[in-house]
Amino acid sequence: MSAVMELLLLLPLVLLALEAPLCHGACVEVDSDTEAVISDGFKLGCIYCKMRGEVDATATVKWSFKGSGDSDFSDLYIYEDARGEIIDPRFYERLAWNGSKHTTDLQDGSIYILNVTYNDTGTYKCKFSRTLKYSNYDYEKTIEKNITINVVARLTRGMASILSEVMMYVSIIGLQLWLLVEMIYCYRKISAAGEEALRESAEEYLAIASESKDNCAGAQVAE
Repeated sequence: MSAVMELLLLLPLVLLALEAPLCHGACVEVDSDTEAVISDGFKLGCIYCKMRGEVDATATVKWSFKGSGDSDFSDLYIYEDARGEIIDPRFYERLAWNGSKHTTDLQDGSIYILNVTYNDTGTYKCKFSRTLKYSNYDYEKTIEKNITINVVARLTRGMASILSEVMMYVSIIGLQLWLLVEMIYCYRKISAAGEEALRESAEEYLAIASESKDNCAGAQVAE
């Protein structure tokens, strides 16, 4: 009986572990690379993690660009309601969405530049607008991130970029280990509670059986 109870208690945790890889990965805000290679593709990263995962939300991402010879920013790209639009004609057929897909609850607002040219050197601004939908009200918050890109003939990856990528993977692994520890802790706590309940039930059953036996013996003596 005890072994069956342990298996039943363990089953939800096993299902959770099997489901975990299918869920969205942990969100980690990582700075974008800043060095692009001529004629190659380049990802402009813009991640804005949602801290309240249980709250429904929608988000819009707007990109603007200020070239090395420009005096001000000009609209570049907008992604809203799961649709993207290239606004700057300099990037027609050279720009693609590379962020969160199949959802309006965006956390990754990255874009991808195809066939990089030297004219792509400059500063890119990512404007991330999120609306959290609570039961009684909506809460809006907007952040902006500036990314200065330098186009080079050959890639010379900086130490900051390497450390940033390493820290991203360390954070993801740490979150997964924390989830595993929580699962084990919950299993042991539930298992201990189940064993205590079984022990109390057994003691109560024995007490009732003993009382019934005593009553029967008393009745026979009275007869």
